Order: sequence, then structure tokens, then C-alpha cells
Amino acid sequence: MSTTMANAQTISRKWYILDATDVPLGRLAVKAATILRGKHKPVFTPHADCGDHVIVLNAAKAVLTGNKLEQKKYYWHTGWIGSLKEIKYSDMMVNDPERAMTLAVKGMVPDTTLGRTQLRRLRVYRGAEHDNAAQNPEVYKF
Repeated sequence: MSTTMANAQTISRKWYILDATDVPLGRLAVKAATILRGKHKPVFTPHADCGDHVIVLNAAKAVLTGNKLEQKKYYWHTGWIGSLKEIKYSDMMVNDPERAMTLAVKGMVPDTTLGRTQLRRLRVYRGAEHDNAAQNPEVYKF
């Protein structure tokens, strides 16, 4: 018996919809990262891009458990001296929930060119409407 290795010619990509309504942010990010990497497929190959497209709907309705909404902060540096910025997740979930979901998924894909390519297949929407009806996405059950 031989081992099959996935490559760009043998991969078929599907589109999946994940609904974030009343689902913890991290739990949904794990599922999205798994689909983006292709780990849900039996032909998963770590060095090949064999993942699918993911549409996350209702990102504003995702929840953070415990006291994370008030206590958790996201930090980034602008590159200028003394320019460490921070934003609380309570503000981020109100003003830009798409960013919160994207950052959660970004932390779960590899920090390589392969991971950046996989992250381009993630689409996050604040509400229930999306622009990808032509791709015939199917709802992912988890």
C-alpha cells in the first residue's frame, strides 16, 4: 500500500459556512483553522496547501467566556519607539468583531507563507449576509 501525497493538482476545494452565534470565539477559531489547513480531509499533507474556504457569519454574536471580555487585551507595536498599542476585547467585539475573529484564526495557522496563503481563504462577516452565494457554500456541522 502506498501513501498518497496531496498537491495542487489533486486538491478540490469546497466552501464552508460557520455560524458564530453563541459559540465561544476560540472554539470557532479552532474549527476554522482546521478547515483552512485541510486537517479535516483524509489526504492532509502538512507541506501542501490542501485546505478549503471558510465563511464565518455573525462574528458579532460570538462570545468570550469567563472574564475575557473585560480583562483580555490585544497588543501590537507600530514600529515607532514607544508605540505599543492595546485594545480591550470588549471594545473590539463592539467596533470590529471581524478583526477579533481573524486574529484568533491567525494565531492557529502556521506563521509561514503556507499559513498566510491559507488565511486568505478566510472570510469573516459581522452579520448573517455574505457575498459568496455563487460558490455554493455548505454549512459545516460541528
